[in-house]
Amino acid sequence: MEYTRLGQSGLKISQVIFGAMSLGSSDHMQWAIPEDQALPILKHAFDLGINTWDTSDVYSFGESERIIGKALKHYNIARGRVVILTKCYGGVPEPADFVGRSEEEKLRMLSVNDGIMVNQVGLSRKHIFDAVDASVERLGTYIDVLQIHRLDRNTPREEIMKALNDVVESGKVRYLGASSMHAWEFQALNNIADKHGWHKFISMQDYHSLLYREEEREMHAYCRDAGVGIIPWSPLARGLLARPYKVTQEQPTLRQTSDVYSRFLVGDVTEADVKIINRVEELADKKHCSMAQIAIAWSLKKGVNPIVGLASVKRVDEAAEAVALASKGLLTDEDFKSLDKLYVAKPEVYMVE
Repeated sequence: MEYTRLGQSGLKISQVIFGAMSLGSSDHMQWAIPEDQALPILKHAFDLGINTWDTSDVYSFGESERIIGKALKHYNIARGRVVILTKCYGGVPEPADFVGRSEEEKLRMLSVNDGIMVNQVGLSRKHIFDAVDASVERLGTYIDVLQIHRLDRNTPREEIMKALNDVVESGKVRYLGASSMHAWEFQALNNIADKHGWHKFISMQDYHSLLYREEEREMHAYCRDAGVGIIPWSPLARGLLARPYKVTQEQPTLRQTSDVYSRFLVGDVTEADVKIINRVEELADKKHCSMAQIAIAWSLKKGVNPIVGLASVKRVDEAAEAVALASKGLLTDEDFKSLDKLYVAKPEVYMVE
């Protein structure tokens, strides 16, 4: 595995990042992987050098964080050998609060600062401190990169940045990152931190793949100019880039049929999307590799560190091999251009993942 600096910080991360959203409990997400299955997957990723793990407090209501903490203890992994990224913003309800609620109602509870979740959602100073304390307890250790999962537009920006600065100063967090917002908003937050001499964001976790590239227009340009690392989520477009489109249509995965958020995010597959998926399939056949490896190699060639959901040992092997193949020139410049030219602009998407 190769490692790169996260932006202009001194922190080095693996070229592909282990996306831990799928680790948790089927009680919360039908497609989640329970602890007994998740632990060996994390260990295998670690053994292959994928030492950077991305999670969130809302993934299976904290269960993903707990599993990561359990992996460190269970396999006696030295803390300094892994980089843990987690997030705050969303609410983490008590299990009893979810009984009898639809998926849409559950999603609303995670993202609306009101009712029984008042002061437990958003980026108020209170919630940032409470969320960090809870994440540290579940992980059993400090946080390498605390990311704001989305921007709380109802809380003053200076309050947000001061609170984030203070959790770093507390020693519970090492660095700050952000996710899913407009480029001008991200720049404004960093400007506030710069003005006061506070800790700034070193990374941006945005929605970016062969099927969604709107972030390249402004966000990526700003990040490269400011020295901010780019670590996209959903580089495989919720699995659309991992299988032939006909197979996805005829045999959708459990996640594709049960994940309300994924259905919102992906929306209707466009004619241009199908052309891109077909081209990925053609290149995979030509180069005797998987479609996912083509999509990952494309992301790496874009100069970003993609966060890939790895729900099996096989998928871990596939991702690690993708890095090796990419470093050996899996995609030629002509291949890269043949994928790029098929993209057609889409409406912007700004929502928590």
